[in-house]
This record gives sequence, C-alpha cells and structure tokens, in this order.
Amino acid sequence: MFSALSRYRQVPDIAVPDARGRIVAAKDVRPLPTVTGTFTHIVDSGDRLDGLAFSAYRQPVRYWHICDANPAFLSPLDLLDGGPLVTHRFPLTAGPGAPPWALLIRTLSATVGVDEVHVVDEVTPMPQPGGSVVERRELAVVVTLVRAGADVVALAEAIRSTGFTVGPPVEQGRLGRPVVVPAPVS
Repeated sequence: MFSALSRYRQVPDIAVPDARGRIVAAKDVRPLPTVTGTFTHIVDSGDRLDGLAFSAYRQPVRYWHICDANPAFLSPLDLLDGGPLVTHRFPLTAGPGAPPWALLIRTLSATVGVDEVHVVDEVTPMPQPGGSVVERRELAVVVTLVRAGADVVALAEAIRSTGFTVGPPVEQGRLGRPVVVPAPVS
C-alpha cells in the first residue's frame, strides 16, 4: 500500500522469486520522469532536500521530485553535499623527469579512507602577444575519501612522501553549484 504522494504508487506490480525461490509480489523499476519547466537552486550550506521541496511544492515529502531531476547523484545526500564521501583536488609540482604517478596512486590508494584517486596531467597552449604559444602544464591529484575520516593534512604528507610538492587543497563539493528543481507535478 502506497500513499497518494508516493512515487511508487503508479508503478505496476511484478512477480519475482525471493532468496528462497518463492514467488513474491514486488514493484517494477520506476522509470525517471521527463523533467520540464526546470528551475535551479544554488546549493548553500545547511540546505536540506525537505526544505527545498517545501519551498518549491509546499510539501516536504516531495523531495524525490528534486532527486529525480538530478539523476547524476545516486544518493540524495550527495545532491546537497552531505554525502559520506568528499573530494579534494591537490595542485602538484613535480621535479625534473617524469612525475612518479604510479607511486603516488599506490601510496594514496593504500591510505585508509581513500575511495578513488585520479591524476591530472594536462598541457594547455597559451597564446602570447606576438603570435607565439607557451604551453602551461597543470599537475594535480583528485582524491575522494570518506568524509568522517578526512585528514587532508595527512593526505598532503602522503603526497609529499612520493616526491611531489603540494599546493593548498581545494574541496570539490556541491556548495555554490546548481541543483535542478523541477516545476510542481500535479
């Protein structure tokens, strides 16, 4: 039984086997609805989905309309920067020769609480006055880790231990970024 406000109310029932092989009733997969008439909200600290839903629809339990309109975020908590993971970008400088990327990835991946490590090694041509072009190289490492155990100072030390010089880290959260808020659904 689903309430009149439930997003699963109109989803058809299907018969599926459970872990013991018995056939039980379940709901089918709910396709994401087409989002029309969208507005955006810039994420601010302290934002909550029920508060956004109340502002948009006058019903806080309709927060799932906002979640449906932002399918790139698997968790409603991630949508407003409250998820269990946090991502930091560390600008790097390497010494002469090839940067020790393999050592850096191995060291950070072995660090407790680190979920993902991505390296950035980009060369961007920069036009100069007079028609010449200078290449600007950007080195960075992007680390996603468990928010509860996030120790950015320890991560910077781990990066230094691999031979890089580390600049100040930048948290790559959702604050200041837009979230789609769809028009009220009848």
